[in-house]
Amino acid sequence: MDIKIHASFLPHDDPDAALAFYRDTLGFEVRNDVGYGGMRWITVGPADQPGTSIVLHPPAADPGITDDERRTIAEMMAKGTYAGILLATADLDGAFERVQASGAEVVQEPTEQPYGVRDCAFRDPAGNMVRIQELRRQKEAR
Repeated sequence: MDIKIHASFLPHDDPDAALAFYRDTLGFEVRNDVGYGGMRWITVGPADQPGTSIVLHPPAADPGITDDERRTIAEMMAKGTYAGILLATADLDGAFERVQASGAEVVQEPTEQPYGVRDCAFRDPAGNMVRIQELRRQKEAR
């Protein structure tokens, strides 16, 4: 089977703040920006990965959820426990400095984790957890 990751969805509660974070801070290109019914869906992604995108969407857009569920989603977003994404870069320290300088909420500075990765974490403007992992060269097989 030839299956690829095409898009991942993250909620936003302020499309302009989400756009500023993902485009201006992380440097992603905007691939689509669609408004409908007073809501906006913004598709972004790394320029060198045209086949992989993040769709920033209004969390209340799903007609299948109840008002109670919408309230729960809003509460979880406010706490930063609703959604997240794992990104990767070869220059973790440079990425950390750039994101920190933007004023994003720092959750964790670059740290060597006991499970073998070095990463850092932020919250985007909607409260989503954004972890950035350092890409490392694979050790050569002996």
